[in-house]
Parts: sequence; C-alpha cells; structure tokens
Amino acid sequence: MPTRTISISEEAYQALKELKEDRDSFSSVILKNLKRNQNLSRYIGKITEEEAEEIKESIRKSRKKSRERYK
Repeated sequence: MPTRTISISEEAYQALKELKEDRDSFSSVILKNLKRNQNLSRYIGKITEEEAEEIKESIRKSRKKSRERYK
C-alpha cells in the first residue's frame, strides 16, 4: 500500500496520539475519526469551553478562506 507524508501541527499530533491505541496506526485513527456518521456524543466533556470556542473560530476562519479562494 502506498503511503504519503503529511505535515501536521504538534497539537494535531498529540490529539491523534491520544486517540491511538497500542496496535492502531495513525492512518487507522484518522480513518476511524473521519467517518461522516460518527456519534459526537462521545466527545462531550472532553474539551473545555475555551477549546471549543478556539475550534469554532478556526473552522470559521478556514471556511472564510475557502470561500475567498473560490470567488
């Protein structure tokens, strides 16, 4: 199976590492967490309100950049 090298932030790496179980690969962790029908209730209480707001702001900025790129 071919592989790709990607760059991620230290924060993203640590988040993936926390989700990774002993025998999981990082690829399997990513794929498991990208499923569209994933039940988000398992994340309730895992992040602080401040972290949630930071994530929301990051998403807003990303969406704005995407919209600007495709004008």
